[in-house]
Amino acid sequence: MQNAEKNRPPERRSLLAALGVDNQLLTLLLALVVVWIGFQIWSGGIFLSPRNLWTLTAQTAVVGIMVGGMVLVIVARQIDLGVGSVLGFTAMIMALLQAPPPIGAGLNWILAVLIGIAVGVLIGAFNGYLSAFWGVPAFVVTLAGMLVFRNGTFSVSSFTIGPLDETFQILGGGINGSIGATWTWIIGLAIIAFVVWQTLTGRVRRQRNEFSVRPVWAEALVLGVTTVLILAFVIVMNSYNVPGTGVDNIPAVASGMPVPTLIALAVLGYLNWMTRATRFGRYIFAIGGNPEAANLAGINVKRMMVYIFMLMGFLTAIAGAVQAARLNSATPTLGRDLELTVIAGAVIGGTVLSGGSGTILGAALGALLMSSLENGLGLVGVRTEQQKIYLGIVLLLAVLWNSISNRRKGGR
Repeated sequence: MQNAEKNRPPERRSLLAALGVDNQLLTLLLALVVVWIGFQIWSGGIFLSPRNLWTLTAQTAVVGIMVGGMVLVIVARQIDLGVGSVLGFTAMIMALLQAPPPIGAGLNWILAVLIGIAVGVLIGAFNGYLSAFWGVPAFVVTLAGMLVFRNGTFSVSSFTIGPLDETFQILGGGINGSIGATWTWIIGLAIIAFVVWQTLTGRVRRQRNEFSVRPVWAEALVLGVTTVLILAFVIVMNSYNVPGTGVDNIPAVASGMPVPTLIALAVLGYLNWMTRATRFGRYIFAIGGNPEAANLAGINVKRMMVYIFMLMGFLTAIAGAVQAARLNSATPTLGRDLELTVIAGAVIGGTVLSGGSGTILGAALGALLMSSLENGLGLVGVRTEQQKIYLGIVLLLAVLWNSISNRRKGGR
């Protein structure tokens, strides 16, 4: 009998199991491909043009910066409904502080941004403190904040503040707001090198600890596809020329990656590393899985909640700076309904609203899908109010898909 067990051929794994690809992530990628192909046909070939893809990455940056923080908030079984209003509030403060007198204070734009970020962090700390130490549900705290800071923005200034500092506009991809072809290639190749290094060291580490690893061919395939996608992104960013070049005998100058996209990638890359490799990241998922058990294990749950909301406030203020710089102004309505897009991006990316589960990569793809829908619908002439209908349907389908997937996995 024992010999029969030994001689039994090893169980054949499916292709997806061998690749170690998450079904939800694969579904999201396929949905993104379908949406892009659909809009490419619908728009008559405009959607996948280098110019529109460059614009799409810049548009996605604001949501991308915030969606990673929203994942951590939701994973910890909380919610933040005020990010859109806080974005508008902090952006207005930054604009007023750097605007010349008599409209503003005429401060250096760097100091204005730092003050705006400090305000965002303080708002996040206040939300976390009320929720963690006073037991007020985060839903109520942030809903109140959404009303307070939206109307607070109108109280600070009821009219548009602009134009803003030319150097500040670089943060939004405005004047000289791209890093150029050379730096785009350098950053792209650096990302590829990091991915290769992380894959190889992670494989060695898992083998050393006797954990299961992908087959060599599967590891090579995943790494190869990832490399191709990064190279394709670099090529597309460099295919878009700086406006005004490449025409009328003016030499073409490749624009390269927009600065807001670089900021979003840096934020998402750091958050992805933090959730996987740091104690702080592991604590967040432990709290989301079982707050009582996490508390018994020695994790200061209340303090962690404050830190998580402070991080959300920090990211929201950075997104506010990028948005104001991109528009070269701050308006009282800046960020309106943006909280819905951020939450939708996180949920579409696989983050479970009941907490304990979510990925930064999935949320980044979810944010890209939401921005692609908005961008594509705008290209084909769909009115803004009708766009919200389609986005709401997509969000509902994503939540339904998450529920079905969790049931299959034995989740809640």
